[in-house]
Amino acid sequence: MADPVPPQRCDLLLEGGTLVTLDPGRPVIENGYVAISGERIVGVGESGAAPEYHADRVISCRGRLVMPGLVDCHNHLFQSLGRSLGEGLPGWEWLSRFMWPYAAAITPEETVAAVYLAAVEAALAGTTALLDHHYGRTDYETTLAVAAALEEVGLRGVVARGVTGGYTALAERQGLPRQAFTGSDQEELETTAACIEARPPGSRVAVWPGPINTVYTGQDLLVAAVETARRYGTGWHAHLSAPRSDPDVYREAYGVRPAIWLHRQGLLGPDAVLAHATWLDEAEIEAIGSTRTAVVHCPMSNQYVPYGVMPMRQLLDAGATVGMGTDGSTCGHRQDLFENMKMLVLMHRLAELEPTASSAAEALRIATVAGATALGIDAGRLAPGALGDVIVLDATRPHLTPAHDPRAAVVYAARGSDVTTSIVGGEVIVEGGRCTRVDQDEVIEEARARAAELIGRIGLA
Repeated sequence: MADPVPPQRCDLLLEGGTLVTLDPGRPVIENGYVAISGERIVGVGESGAAPEYHADRVISCRGRLVMPGLVDCHNHLFQSLGRSLGEGLPGWEWLSRFMWPYAAAITPEETVAAVYLAAVEAALAGTTALLDHHYGRTDYETTLAVAAALEEVGLRGVVARGVTGGYTALAERQGLPRQAFTGSDQEELETTAACIEARPPGSRVAVWPGPINTVYTGQDLLVAAVETARRYGTGWHAHLSAPRSDPDVYREAYGVRPAIWLHRQGLLGPDAVLAHATWLDEAEIEAIGSTRTAVVHCPMSNQYVPYGVMPMRQLLDAGATVGMGTDGSTCGHRQDLFENMKMLVLMHRLAELEPTASSAAEALRIATVAGATALGIDAGRLAPGALGDVIVLDATRPHLTPAHDPRAAVVYAARGSDVTTSIVGGEVIVEGGRCTRVDQDEVIEEARARAAELIGRIGLA
């Protein structure tokens, strides 16, 4: 008789839940366990099966769904103090009449309060990693304070520092306010480089260059920003062709469509993460796909503004990585990727009048594995070796009962408010629906007071 296998040690054991693993070979495990040591998952399987684990802490997940944490690839956390304003304005007017005045007026203290609020909201709703495209106050100190706030809440990810540079002719033509373009190109690049050096690749929250928009950011500055990213080994992030008018506006100015210009300049690739990518022609889709560029689907904001429907299927078929974003509190309104997963499936089915146009399993993959790939982090799945970024949902609630197909239940029935536990790198950052690292009540009160000051001062309410 073989000697019994002694229990293995782990720091944290999630035991007895229904696992939604995002492993194509075994997507669902009933009555499963997830073992985490240090920052990484060391075991996934059926409870009671070998190997057994001796854990410093065991969390019973009976009656719970356990899945990878969600990854938000496009957000603007500083916008949270303006939530519910800007209603009914189309894309360029929304920017010129509402968002850029807001961004130009916000103080460093208000910026940090807004970021804490949005980060807490994201953590409570099951987001464990995010990319914050930050173009509020972007001075060195405030940019690093934004990254520190994300880390204090317990999240991981990226602050893509908004790079505007000089006031371009295209920005003026589209009615954007001059006060939004406050620094020279050289100043923007120097500040961005300094922020990257302070939070380099490998940081829990790193800094990337974030040219604001491929349309109205100057071409030379955009090239230089990408060169900065590649010099430091980071990714880079920008908006691409969200409104329907963007490709035509750009072609009139430069004689080429935006994504084709990016491709000709050698700027596309796995280090590029481009938000929206709504209005692309076949050549642009091929350029993005063949270079394995990442694009970010923002279902809620694309309907709210509205921008339109991303050519998701064509991009995926061409080879692009497609992640998901909530896109800020003033056009996405909630930091809830569950809501966006459901919208993704339904908008593509409606656009094509075809029930196979998208699926729950695909939406889950986009919000987890694909998003982690876009941000360059080893997460988004329940598998040994992956980062221990895991969330737990209460599946005993009426709207999740019964959950015959847990993947479909997560996408169509779950909400961010169903998350009871969030774990990032093996650390519990949300427990019992409350943040463990910060006082969320104080965060909310501070944000409410700062919002009243900001909105009253600039008269946007």
